[in-house]
Amino acid sequence: MCQRIAELRQAVEDYSQGFDTTLVTAAQADDVVTHAAAIEKVAAALKAAAAARVAETSLWRRSGCRSPAEDLARRSGTTLAQAADALATARRLQSLPRTQAAARRGQLSAAQASTIAGAAVAHPAGEEELVARAATASLGDLRDAAARIRVRADGVAESRRARIHAGRFLRRYTDADGAFNLHFRDNLEVGAEMMAVLDARTDALVADADAAGHAERAEAHAADALAELVREAAREDVSRRARDAAGNGARRWRSGKVLVRVDLPALLRGCPADGELCEIVGYGPVAASAVRDMLDCGDPFLAAVATAGEEVLGVAHLGRRPTAAQRTALEWLYPRCANEGCGALARLEFDHRQDWAKTHLTLVDLMDRLCAHDHGLKTRQGWALVAGRGRRPFVSPDDPRHPHDSPDAERSPPAG
Repeated sequence: MCQRIAELRQAVEDYSQGFDTTLVTAAQADDVVTHAAAIEKVAAALKAAAAARVAETSLWRRSGCRSPAEDLARRSGTTLAQAADALATARRLQSLPRTQAAARRGQLSAAQASTIAGAAVAHPAGEEELVARAATASLGDLRDAAARIRVRADGVAESRRARIHAGRFLRRYTDADGAFNLHFRDNLEVGAEMMAVLDARTDALVADADAAGHAERAEAHAADALAELVREAAREDVSRRARDAAGNGARRWRSGKVLVRVDLPALLRGCPADGELCEIVGYGPVAASAVRDMLDCGDPFLAAVATAGEEVLGVAHLGRRPTAAQRTALEWLYPRCANEGCGALARLEFDHRQDWAKTHLTLVDLMDRLCAHDHGLKTRQGWALVAGRGRRPFVSPDDPRHPHDSPDAERSPPAG
């Protein structure tokens, strides 16, 4: 069976390599789109089913991942949320033969299968209706139909409300165009409350823009309204911390931070030249004018790392914890976990490559940032980052690239 799928993969690859759009008619290209879409759907269903089988064993732990979903996400090049949804759908389809058969015939996309499975598990009587609707309805219409079926299954709205609340999230990502995006999910009443405030601010901005003669799209003003509300909340947060610090029993506040990395010549010149960087760490490149605006407005959460090329200046000291300046430099060097296969952005821990008890030095060049999961693997199971700097492979003790087996492993730390 494995040999057969390997042959099928090779056959599809060979066809793709030889496909030339200049040698086919538009009608033939249309047929290719139809067949390729079906192949894509079949492959997605097959991959998810096989991954669900792997998840039942410990095989996925070989890569040092913290969950089967993370293993699938790395191998598929998808987000963790997409991988988790694929595994959940594959498990649900085991009890939904009609939906499973349609998915394996290429009649349902991964999104359609997920939508149907989520509703049909809660209310099996609605499965046939949703599978039939998927043949002609848009994904949005299918989701609306699935939501109505879920309501029937819940019986009362309270259980549905509790389920949505438990799964609420706010996710951020940078798209292919380099723009920042937010994806928020919660109960309808939460969204209605938020939008009431946001719509009021948007209306005010629209009125001001109309009066000034430079009105834009309503959604553009809504984006400005959200940014204004967040900045106002940030300023109020700073004021509240100052009041608490001046009083008795001041509350400990964790400060937010926007970390900017910019080559000093680019900031002074107003635009980066070849090879110079100007970026918000963890998000991507920005215009030098954006950094200048953030500096000019006195953003209370802004921290900037001014560099010259790849050089980051820092100071070594004798304490175990990095200084504030070193923390900022390490946060720039490692906006994500230093393990190149890990996408973790939050709750990263500072890790000494060499035991501090032996060196009594805290130096940027001798430190990394690891997520709690990978830090645990390093501490308890001997995993380690290969020799080098920046994001790099994270390997088990028996890997030949492990620094214990490297000629550089015993090299003394640089003078600091």
